[in-house]
Amino acid sequence: MKLMQCGLFLLAVAAVAPSADSPADHPLDLFNGKDLAGWVNVNCAPDTFTVRDGEIVTTGKPRGFLRTERMFENYVLELDWKHIVPKGNSGLFVHADALPQVGAPYPYAVEVQIQDGDHGSMFGIRGMTITPLHPKGKRAMPTDDRAKPPGEWNHYRLVSQDGSLELAVNGEVVTKLKNCSHVAGYVALEAELAECHFRNIRLTPRPSSHPPAEKMAKADEGFKSFFDGLDFTGWKYRDGYKGHWTAKDGVIHYDGKAQGRNNEKDLWTEKEYRDFVLIADWRLPSEPKLKPHPIVLPNGLFDLDDNGKRKTIPKMDAGDTGIYLRGSRKAQLNIWSQDLGSGEINGYRTDKNIPEEIRKACIPLKKADKKFGEWNRFVATVRGDRVTCVLNGELVIDNVRLPGMPAKGPIGLQHHGDPGEFRNLFIKELPAE
Repeated sequence: MKLMQCGLFLLAVAAVAPSADSPADHPLDLFNGKDLAGWVNVNCAPDTFTVRDGEIVTTGKPRGFLRTERMFENYVLELDWKHIVPKGNSGLFVHADALPQVGAPYPYAVEVQIQDGDHGSMFGIRGMTITPLHPKGKRAMPTDDRAKPPGEWNHYRLVSQDGSLELAVNGEVVTKLKNCSHVAGYVALEAELAECHFRNIRLTPRPSSHPPAEKMAKADEGFKSFFDGLDFTGWKYRDGYKGHWTAKDGVIHYDGKAQGRNNEKDLWTEKEYRDFVLIADWRLPSEPKLKPHPIVLPNGLFDLDDNGKRKTIPKMDAGDTGIYLRGSRKAQLNIWSQDLGSGEINGYRTDKNIPEEIRKACIPLKKADKKFGEWNRFVATVRGDRVTCVLNGELVIDNVRLPGMPAKGPIGLQHHGDPGEFRNLFIKELPAE
């Protein structure tokens, strides 16, 4: 087992192991009725989940989730819930990862449906697989509708045992499944665009079956969201951005047309960062068009004709944007349509005064971009003057040295005159070496 994989496995084992004061068969109150101690707001606004009159209340906006600090494996989980208005929608996630999946508001998990009109179906989301009993498609469907109407409380009792789940609604077992691809993970409450209330959340652990690492959810590694999904709190937002840089339901949308001088059109965080690991999902939403693309030589410079003009070749193009590191427009992880692939560090790659080995190292090792219009994920590590970037699970920039990069600065989203979208912006600050 690789060192990183081993570390994550040990973290996960520690997370699911019962603590000294909570042995198996000893009930745990996951909600104390007063505040959200023991819970993590993963990707929502501060007031998406609040405590009111001994209840957890979600506004449902933006879509996202609130999860436990700890992971759990085998247990009996009980909770009460109610919708306020007809057609309300929410859910309970189990065996969930710590963070959402690429381009999505929700994690790899099993969802236990809490929806007016569907009280108790269970199904895998964002790639989780299950085997449903009483199936309808890939869902395990309840054998009876026992839920009460909006405004009245309902009770769920969920038994998790070795990858099987059994749900009782208001006292009767109605839904069963087995063979979950994860058998341990976080418990989470879903925000899905409607108000929903929860109370009396209690979990009784059962003895662990000691599942292998691949059967356990991805553990919390200390990442914190720096976009709340609803507005630009924590960002330097100018008047010229209104209607152009917009936030809605967990996504930053940019139409490429902010007003002001060119160097005032980029969107920057208020906070500055030194060493960190950054997670950022992005996509280019424009319809691709045929455009001339410059030809890049192996040394990182452009191929020029006899008149010193860049040689080009026609390619499909959906636009150009990027992510700035430490307040530097030169230290940019490029997001674009060119054959070099995203993650390219354009300001250093094109600098003739930079040594050739650095320029070449700023060219991605491979093009790991997904198809135009699809969501991608950067995981970038910045430590000292070194940058590493992983795109969609593929190493594209390998510990390149960027001389002159500031020691500290904000994160920026680039204006390049083209539409771009961003979501799931997380950062983990690293201690000084």
